[in-house]
Amino acid sequence: MRRSLVPLTLFAVIGAACTFTVGSDSPSSSEVSASRAATFNDAPLPAGREPVENVVKRVLPAVVNVTTDIFESSGGGQGVGTGFVVRPDGVILTNCHVVEKANRITVFTSDADPQQFDARVIGSDCLHDLAVLKIDATGMPTVALGSSGTLQLGQRVVALGYALALEGGPTVTSGIVSSLNRTITAQDPNCDPATCGADLARTYTNVIQTDAAINHGNSGGPLVDMQGRVVGINSAGDDSAENIGFAIAIDSVKETLTDAEHDPLGVAAYLGVSTRDVTSDLAFQLDLTVDEGAYVVDTPSDGPAQAAGIRSGDVIVSIDGKDVATAEDVGRILDDLEAGQRVSIEVVGTDGDHRSIDVTLASRPGPVQLP
Repeated sequence: MRRSLVPLTLFAVIGAACTFTVGSDSPSSSEVSASRAATFNDAPLPAGREPVENVVKRVLPAVVNVTTDIFESSGGGQGVGTGFVVRPDGVILTNCHVVEKANRITVFTSDADPQQFDARVIGSDCLHDLAVLKIDATGMPTVALGSSGTLQLGQRVVALGYALALEGGPTVTSGIVSSLNRTITAQDPNCDPATCGADLARTYTNVIQTDAAINHGNSGGPLVDMQGRVVGINSAGDDSAENIGFAIAIDSVKETLTDAEHDPLGVAAYLGVSTRDVTSDLAFQLDLTVDEGAYVVDTPSDGPAQAAGIRSGDVIVSIDGKDVATAEDVGRILDDLEAGQRVSIEVVGTDGDHRSIDVTLASRPGPVQLP
């Protein structure tokens, strides 16, 4: 979207998943064409209803609730966000910050009796706050993608999402396009200080401003025009002001979606540990009996490591016969292994005892995952 507007830097608080401390083969070209035909539905909306009601009737079946289990070392608890289905075989768009630091991602449909699916990330562009998810499903209702490049100031839009994680299903709000081509700095407690700096803030460009209410939990939901086409992905609301919300322009993320459809991220092996390097200072402070390895900070519930008996305080010194000298070695070795593979892991406990533990690796679901 090219406009002559001068970008204005604003400050907002992202409605992030952490606000609430609450496998897919690449499709063939013919399958992609068929699914796109089903997704880009330009049939006229039915007459006789109030315009917003018309839009909701079309879009709501494709809106989903995205919940995450978060690593204890990243705050723990559960996160709640929103997503929307763009392909009948279960391809879903949401915000990157909704699924970051998650060791498990679960999707619920917006039906009166919701269906539940495990999800994994097949593509992401965190610079535009986008994650592409995949669930094992067929015949899912979809929503059409529009063009943010044709939006006009004052044009009516509708936002849908699971605001504030309220019971009873998603929330619908409506308003207008208040501004285009904004640049915003958004606080995101999920963000790694190494990436975002000490203030834990990200900067997003090419952002739509709207007065449709966007609250915590709306993150990742669709902002649609009055034909029911997605023009933006709800990403942030300004807690310091009324009637100011922001959505990532849909045109800026279409390439990432296309890439994920044609070349989805493979199913990566997942152990389920948060680790740090064993240094001389750490060994002295914790009275460790080894001077190198990967010190286990956290083992999230339902992870393969915890199920096999690896505990916080253990030091991993070998995986599948390969020496582990640093926390980075854990991720490097796992990259060469496969989900479902059974491997032997050597650990040294807090009492200095060496243990050999057999672990069946699981599938890693998220875009910014600990190994």
